Amino acid sequence: MSKQIDIGRVLANLPLFQQLRESEIANLAAGTREIGLNKGQVLFQKGCLLDGFYVTVHGLIKLAFSSPQGNEKVVSLVGPGQSFGEAVMFMERPCPVMAQALEDSRLLYIAKQGIFAAIDHDSAFARRLLAGLSMRLHGLIQDVENYSLRSSTQRVIGFLLQLAGTPASGPVIFELPASKHIIASRLNLTPETLSRILHSLIESGLITVHGRRIVVQDMARLSQFDDLPHPPCAKGS
Repeated sequence: MSKQIDIGRVLANLPLFQQLRESEIANLAAGTREIGLNKGQVLFQKGCLLDGFYVTVHGLIKLAFSSPQGNEKVVSLVGPGQSFGEAVMFMERPCPVMAQALEDSRLLYIAKQGIFAAIDHDSAFARRLLAGLSMRLHGLIQDVENYSLRSSTQRVIGFLLQLAGTPASGPVIFELPASKHIIASRLNLTPETLSRILHSLIESGLITVHGRRIVVQDMARLSQFDDLPHPPCAKGS
């Protein structure tokens, strides 16, 4: 039997709800339900209308859409503690992406009725919710800047440093959250470009790669490294 989720604690830790009172969190938790997804299962398709939004508790969710040429573009990889679908819920427009579990996952679904009722009941709730959404927007703008203005190599290094977490004096070991093909799409690169950059970092003695397992030998050196020629086949270049 799977361990019961502490819904209130999960909601309270979300950036969207960090400005809310305990009583407001408790009211939202009462209208929240759990969802289990198997690896490969689609949560919703592009074009669906969402009557709420989702929080990943365990697992990994891919948000993606297909280009007119039929190629898949991964917009986001949503891991534990992260949410998705809020903007579409508020706009009440068809969802521009599909959502699929990349591994067995457990989610929370927060219905919009509870959110809208709280807004109608308390204007201060709306202001605190707006503060949380503003924090999310700031993060999205930073994400767009990182993946639009930085070089291919900088994008890969930034992604690895983000996965590595807090800097350490010695080697740092972690695993890639998804296949290299999916990660390449997320970083707006071709798989070949991603493989070439990783190979160059290996040759430079900055990382070692064993399947999805990455070892960063020196975080400081990796963060300062960007003297590779920029690959010409990055998408959108």
